[in-house]
Amino acid sequence: MTRNPPPPEPPARPPRRPAALTWIALACAFAVLLVAVAQRRDAPSGDRTVGEVTRVGVADGGSVPDYLRAAAAELTGLAAPATPGPGDYALVSFGTYLTPARAAAALGDTPVAAVLARVPLAGRQTEIVRIAALRLPDDVVAGMAEVATRKDREAADYRARAAAPAASADPEAGRVYATGAAVAAREAAAYRAGCACVYAAVVRAAPDALRALTGRPGVRAVDPAPEVTRLDRAVFTPPLPEQRDVARPPVDTGLAAPAVGDSSEAAPTVSGFSRTPGAASTGRDRPNPAPTS
Repeated sequence: MTRNPPPPEPPARPPRRPAALTWIALACAFAVLLVAVAQRRDAPSGDRTVGEVTRVGVADGGSVPDYLRAAAAELTGLAAPATPGPGDYALVSFGTYLTPARAAAALGDTPVAAVLARVPLAGRQTEIVRIAALRLPDDVVAGMAEVATRKDREAADYRARAAAPAASADPEAGRVYATGAAVAAREAAAYRAGCACVYAAVVRAAPDALRALTGRPGVRAVDPAPEVTRLDRAVFTPPLPEQRDVARPPVDTGLAAPAVGDSSEAAPTVSGFSRTPGAASTGRDRPNPAPTS
């Protein structure tokens, strides 16, 4: 008698994970996801404009008449904003160097953010300073007093360098330092007296108010800059009153002055020699990487 083989044994099943452990694992994963989302939301998004500078004005070597025509055309076509606001920034150039009081009269009630000034010494490339000014003429007078104090220190430093043994061994260097001391002392005296040194201003107003500025006495040009949103990332290079054809540094008939470093754009005064830096073309440049030197 033939016997049938016994049926095969069913395969062994893996041990079943308790349901409680599964729910605990899911809860931990969900908690980790929530923490990651919260951290991403709280993390600063960053400022994409860091390192970019917008230049407004006439470039070094650029045609001043072409710049004036381009600024006038842009001002004519400037459209009113869709929503009410403080208006657009603009660079106002004056036809001559003005005292703080005369600059205030030329700008009238137009809101001002800053003025640009230099002491117009014949045959000298004097320093350009940018003075934060919301109330004219008071803020400009106060800013000039601060510049005068700094110029006093600068003159004293040059005199000390001229008297140092190293300058005695190098007469040419001694003459350069002595010239720097004399120029700085004259600048200090001019600013302390509230000189006629203001040649441009940065204002902010609606298009109609900006266009109205062009008819005011002393105003040479109004260059609207709607792309400027932060003054600490904008460089303004208006033409000097004596620049009529090409924007070039004033002729310096004296000894070359020692270099003066630029201070921070965020400071009350931003300084640099009276050269008009920029690209080779006239008008305004798109945001460029900030200079590293």
